[in-house]
Amino acid sequence: MRRLRACLGAAAAVGLAAAGTTALVAGSASGATTQLSDRWYAAAPYLMPLDNDPPDAGAIMDATGLKAFQLAFVLAPDGGGCTPTWDGKSPVSSDTAVKSVIDTIRAKGGDVSVSIGGYGGTKLGQACADPASTAAAYQQVVTKYGLHAIDFDLEEPEYENTAAIHNEIGAAKILQQNNPGLYVSVTTAGTADGTGWFGKQMLLEAKAQGFTPNNFSIMPFDGGFNGAASQTAALTKFNQVLQSTFGWDEATAYAHEGFSGMNGRSDTGEMFYQSDFQTVLDFAAGHHMDRFTFWSLNRDRPCSPPDNGGRTSGTCSSVPQNSWDFAKFSVKFAGATPPTAPPTTPPTSPTPTPGTACKPAWSATTAYTGGSEVSYHQHNWKAKWWTQNEAPGASQWGPWEDEGAC
Repeated sequence: MRRLRACLGAAAAVGLAAAGTTALVAGSASGATTQLSDRWYAAAPYLMPLDNDPPDAGAIMDATGLKAFQLAFVLAPDGGGCTPTWDGKSPVSSDTAVKSVIDTIRAKGGDVSVSIGGYGGTKLGQACADPASTAAAYQQVVTKYGLHAIDFDLEEPEYENTAAIHNEIGAAKILQQNNPGLYVSVTTAGTADGTGWFGKQMLLEAKAQGFTPNNFSIMPFDGGFNGAASQTAALTKFNQVLQSTFGWDEATAYAHEGFSGMNGRSDTGEMFYQSDFQTVLDFAAGHHMDRFTFWSLNRDRPCSPPDNGGRTSGTCSSVPQNSWDFAKFSVKFAGATPPTAPPTTPPTSPTPTPGTACKPAWSATTAYTGGSEVSYHQHNWKAKWWTQNEAPGASQWGPWEDEGAC
């Protein structure tokens, strides 16, 4: 299934599998690229390069020894259409900002994978007509950045759409066929049963299309989880799902299985500490699992002021930590040893603006309209839309926008 890998040359022609589809050229507008071992792509943590106070990737590399990053997310345009954009807003075709981040990482001997999908926005599988056109959109991303790895993050609400999942799985298969050696991961929701009904339907779609990625990864958080023991139990259950779906034995299923965690406080208030990551890392290594990653590097920083688990943030973890503590687990999974010397570039972390006054305290009984401002847990928050009895920071995707410490 895997491990043979070939660089995509700037003029290597690849044709889409579907009849009548125009051949595309694989290569990189950025020129030559660094190619890492599969283990590094399997260990790449998620990084939002354009949102959630993006940290300095070079500083993380210096501080931890990390070499690979999972950049998120490529989506369909917010206004509609079957062309790739970053976060639904920035067309890949004219991008320079993300390319600059990638160039910085590669100049330091690292590389990136790109993740498509995620929780929010419209996915290309929903917007494109069929697997071939979906693959053609993703091929633009592979070609522009000279990618050696790509991640299909298939979750709500897209994975509830049968046609969209058919397009995504079909596109993944086409990309795999036409980009020899491309590392392909598929990430989906985790439950106590491994994955839910829609996740299992996605696996059946992959089986029906004869598609086997490098791994199927689950996200065991935001589903009533409580620390590492519940996560390893879900990974054990998911292994059994893979066995029954594809007819694999236990070892083969683990070799195609991955873990994608959430560091610190999850969207639903679950708490995952460094000790939990160590336990899951030991489980993954002991069972020879294929992938160990987490959401996200933007959150791999202490909150300022310390939050002690009171809210979920896109820019800090809400647990006691030093910057990039969780990234070091990815480095260990890749088989490297994190450096112990001080980083050559100081890591960045959000700092409050001195003297910022706190807005009126949030009240569960007050109805707030879009633009209303409140304070909660020593942060100011602005309402994105009408809301009542939804605590600021309870969900990264909730109605409140964090305006910083006060």
